[in-house]
Amino acid sequence: MSAPAGALDAAIPAGVDLGCDVGPVRLQSPVLAASGTFGSGVEAAGHGLIDLHLVGGVVAKTVTREPRAGNDPPRMTETPAGMLNSIGLQNPGIDRFLEVVLPGMRALPTGAILNIAGADAADYEHLAARVEEARDGVTALELNLSCPNVSHGLDFGREPAQAAKVVAGVKRVTTLPVWVKLTPNVTRIADIAVAVADAGADALVVGNTVLGTAIDWRRRRPMLTTGFGGLSGPAIRPIALRCVAECVRATDCPVIGCGGITSGDDALEFIVVGAHAVQVGTASFAAPSAAAGIAREIAERLVEVGAASIAELRGTIRW
Repeated sequence: MSAPAGALDAAIPAGVDLGCDVGPVRLQSPVLAASGTFGSGVEAAGHGLIDLHLVGGVVAKTVTREPRAGNDPPRMTETPAGMLNSIGLQNPGIDRFLEVVLPGMRALPTGAILNIAGADAADYEHLAARVEEARDGVTALELNLSCPNVSHGLDFGREPAQAAKVVAGVKRVTTLPVWVKLTPNVTRIADIAVAVADAGADALVVGNTVLGTAIDWRRRRPMLTTGFGGLSGPAIRPIALRCVAECVRATDCPVIGCGGITSGDDALEFIVVGAHAVQVGTASFAAPSAAAGIAREIAERLVEVGAASIAELRGTIRW
């Protein structure tokens, strides 16, 4: 299965191939826009803010069975080298998403990856079956097992058996490649990685935000209404890199690195550790064109070291 083809920007040096394989999926670039930080991609593309020919895919914001209003504000706050969020999976629900949002994603010149979250294993199966019915133009299905901002949001991602049950159920009802987004908020992420890989995951997305909090000491109150939220941005990159390294060592399942990436050099750290691709999240808030810019920087770095593709650098770290 391939993401939509598109002529890469002329800024990519001749002789450099940014294409990469993530399991059965061929991407035109190793840089994707992460879920929850880039809408559906239609907004930025429609305003000319990014060249999506340079992006391997857009991962849509998580969708659930029913519409969700999300958590009450304030639900975002800046922190040193990052931000905390507690959005609470605000989304229009699967029916409206498939009717209104997905058609726009299909028209983009890049891969369309849908992200789902359920209340239980049966809920994930239902959502996956709905996506399967509308699978034309969909590149892959990402399972959010790692959101820290909803009730029971980490239960599936913390227990290997529960995570495997969700993945196995989804694989029964869809022919789409299944990517599983794991949480770093566990003692041994490798145990979860092995469980979901054995259950049939086609790729692992490692990882998500790290639980944290911020306090206004003068008011004696937390900065977020929910008290705690997910920390993202450059502050968590070392944690994300460690999680990717552990998952790469534990399983042969392709890994997509995610966490604190703001430059081509950051992205290549994940590739050298063994990631097949990367996702860019928080950086897109500061610059909607971040994912495309990072792809260009990767191409420039490949030229610098005399490599024609990221495959030549993947997993070459010497510990």
